[in-house]
Amino acid sequence: MREDILGRSRVEDTDELVQFYRRLETMGAGALWTVANDIEPWYPQPKSVPMLWRYEQLRPSVLESASLVSGDDAGRRVVMLVNDGRKELSAAVGLLYTGLQIMNPGESMTAHRHAASALRFVIEGEGAWTIVDGDRLEAGARDFLITPSGTWHEHGNDSASSPVIWQDGLDIPLVNTLDANFYAVHPELHQQPGKVVNTSLREYGSGILTPADRGWSKRYSPLLAYPWERTYEALLARAEVSDGSPYDGIIMEYVNPLTGGSVMPTMGAHMQLLRPGQATLAHRHTGSVIYHVAKGCGHSIIGGQRFDWQENDIFCVPSWAWHEHANDDDRNDACLFSFNDFPVMHALDLYQEAAYTDNHGHQTVEDTLEPATTVQQ
Repeated sequence: MREDILGRSRVEDTDELVQFYRRLETMGAGALWTVANDIEPWYPQPKSVPMLWRYEQLRPSVLESASLVSGDDAGRRVVMLVNDGRKELSAAVGLLYTGLQIMNPGESMTAHRHAASALRFVIEGEGAWTIVDGDRLEAGARDFLITPSGTWHEHGNDSASSPVIWQDGLDIPLVNTLDANFYAVHPELHQQPGKVVNTSLREYGSGILTPADRGWSKRYSPLLAYPWERTYEALLARAEVSDGSPYDGIIMEYVNPLTGGSVMPTMGAHMQLLRPGQATLAHRHTGSVIYHVAKGCGHSIIGGQRFDWQENDIFCVPSWAWHEHANDDDRNDACLFSFNDFPVMHALDLYQEAAYTDNHGHQTVEDTLEPATTVQQ
């Protein structure tokens, strides 16, 4: 147990100490110095590892699931993405969950709610809809939607011929770790939506104006749907007047239009654009991130390992892992959607960030990894 660094536990085990530890265990107690070096590390030591999930490999299994189980029997028909270092939590990275959900043509599911917050990023198909507290939201590819904690919601697919697939993102591992999760099915099984579709988008989605009679007091965004077309236009407009971030290119956050804050108290979301051929500098931060390739192709270097990605692939960056991104297309831009636990980090004053200063800001690549493989930190 001895440590050579001053100030850390340097106690060496003896027969007498071992007997002492055993007596403490019988009393539901323990000696702090035996675990201090593990529970108080010099810097974050995440259990999660960087991973890449290729959509073209996962898609056949997602489609197969639609014929194996019904949506209502399964509760939610989702192929979840599990980090090799976080299997016990069913987490994709840190305390974040993600998965691929499929809805068959004409299918709908019963309404429910839970303490965990949720978000959706539509991948493919037409006819996707969700109803959140009575607001029917219709969505297409690359649209982003939120289902805040405690809101009644249900999903469906109005298409007569093709399934829809979207990515779910939730803070289930966080809420479960806090022993604070609840789940309930709507007493009438389905909601009665209002007459106007995408009400929140019509009321709060102008981008430059918000209602003057602000009656919204909830901690999540009153805007529940963020269309891709407006998102991409905003990125292109920003790119005309700004060089963007040296670490993330042109990056913009989906926000609560009334406060400018994150869309939900526990999860934030961004969309970023990498110019043709652009390679960012490396940095790291506390907080975990799950990325979805919304457009283009390229690669990211995470913890010294290279991950090549293309449209609809998903990858993760654990907390405090060095990472940088590159667009491998010299003619077209690339866009990365991401969601994170930054709001939690900021709320608890735990957010820190650092730039990589060696090798002109770029990591030395140790290896190129195949998808669904891991990197030990």
